[in-house]
Amino acid sequence: MGYFTISNWEADEWNEEMEAMARDQFAPLIMKLGAESVDFIQTGDLTFSVVTKYTDEASGVAATQKISEIRGQAATSLPVRMVSDVKGSAFVSG
Repeated sequence: MGYFTISNWEADEWNEEMEAMARDQFAPLIMKLGAESVDFIQTGDLTFSVVTKYTDEASGVAATQKISEIRGQAATSLPVRMVSDVKGSAFVSG
């Protein structure tokens, strides 16, 4: 049914340049690691979540090290910081 990672972020500011970097730089990097999909979701004025889906847990776990590097790159390239993350397998999907 899929394996998901969800990271929650806070930003010091929000602008189109940040959205473009997420779309043009970070999303493709995540997809190259075997993700089926990745969604950057604005959840508040200065908050967002990144929801990444993998086909299975093995694929998600295999991407873990590189995902940590991408998260570090985002935190140094943009005025953002990750505040939490969770991961797990879906047990119901519609």
